Amino acid sequence: MRLRSRLTALLTGAALALTGAGLVTAPTAHAAVQQVAAAWAPGTSYAAGTVVTYNGVSYVCLQSHTSQAGWEPPNVPALWRAGTGGGDSAAPSAPGNLRSTGVTSSSVSLAWNAATDNVGVTGYQVYRGGTQVATVTGTTYTDTGRAAATSYTYTVRARDAAGNLSAPSNAVTATTATGGGPGPAPARMPGAPYLYMGWGSPPNPGTVMDTTGVRSFTMAFILSGGGCNPAWDGQRPLTGGTDQQAINTIKSKGGSVQVSFGGWSGNKLGPNCSSPQAFADAVQRVIDAVGPAVVDFDIENTDEFANYTVQDRILNGLKIVKADNPNVKVVVTFGTTRTGPDEHGVRLINRSRELGVPIDNYTIMPFNFGGSNLYQDTVNASEGLKNALKNAFGWSDAQAYARMGISGMNGLSDQQELTTPATWTQIRDWARDRGLTRLAYWAVNRDRPCPGGGVAAHCSGIAQSDWEFTRITAGF
Repeated sequence: MRLRSRLTALLTGAALALTGAGLVTAPTAHAAVQQVAAAWAPGTSYAAGTVVTYNGVSYVCLQSHTSQAGWEPPNVPALWRAGTGGGDSAAPSAPGNLRSTGVTSSSVSLAWNAATDNVGVTGYQVYRGGTQVATVTGTTYTDTGRAAATSYTYTVRARDAAGNLSAPSNAVTATTATGGGPGPAPARMPGAPYLYMGWGSPPNPGTVMDTTGVRSFTMAFILSGGGCNPAWDGQRPLTGGTDQQAINTIKSKGGSVQVSFGGWSGNKLGPNCSSPQAFADAVQRVIDAVGPAVVDFDIENTDEFANYTVQDRILNGLKIVKADNPNVKVVVTFGTTRTGPDEHGVRLINRSRELGVPIDNYTIMPFNFGGSNLYQDTVNASEGLKNALKNAFGWSDAQAYARMGISGMNGLSDQQELTTPATWTQIRDWARDRGLTRLAYWAVNRDRPCPGGGVAAHCSGIAQSDWEFTRITAGF
């Protein structure tokens, strides 16, 4: 019953609107009903006052014209007004807290708080310098194609289904980054296999350094020790324990450390820190305690990699970390398919560009495919990463390679894939020849022989000499 009454009122309102425009008289109201029911279409002649529907919304023609593709009613407010001419006249509230969430040399990213309306907000009109540049349905927008080192001022207005516009939001001014490419390529980081002091009979790093010549290790893992508080493995203190002892030994022999946050399992800081600033503060406590040359963010699993709210929190936090520690390199490490990053990895790369995050190196983990040729799988996955970086940033091959890294798995992987010392040498040489700037593997703890031992924490599962993979990595 209510549906029929509502339809009758709608058609009556449309007829009155057309009558008021001088296009129909009361006896021809049936024609107005036909117009209300008709869907907008390109290549059609519309008279002022004609009512059409588009995507379930009614629109009234404001100026006579012949429609064209691209002139859909919501795209041309000069030609169409949403609504049927009566009823809702209440404008939405103004969008709140318009802000810039990131810039590049050619784009400005914006976000704002949602407006409210007595019926419902249907979209937002974005203005640059007083000129409308976009209509969006969400509360974010990236304005691309901008000039480098240039300031732009934006406002946003909310719109409802009846075409009522809110007052403008607050104005925000953002300045695009200086152009000229991605900046100097980061220097190659020394080969740095992972060392995990809470797992798999960890070796003395001094002994490994003396035997292999390796000068750096990636220390794993910083997790949440409760809330947004960092701790080694989520339980060991940042200073005064076995991790600090290992780091002191490495530094006493002239080496350096990379500190890795996250990983596949455990309680991580990304989901536990409430904001980018809180995440950055947690990372800063680790930097202050450890003094790393590199911070590595191993973003995996559904709690960080596939959770885009957490992805954004980490990325925005890394902007703060880099700004506060310009001499510390920032690395993100994530999984891959045989042909390159999956949808989550591509999103992470594209989002880092949109937000203007100064990441020094994007490292992939090319294993656990269940394949039989780890060298070729690694090359193919790395080429896919290169292409994703080129697509996101417009870089050349050389520029993309210079921001890339490989983190492998020695011996047998979790999927029983085999990486022999000879295969790892091939991978190292390919990475070095292409100009990649990071090489790591999981893990020094496993760099010992145990042929037939399977996938183990203390050995590789294959025949090899002690620390053979580390010796190869040291040659990077």
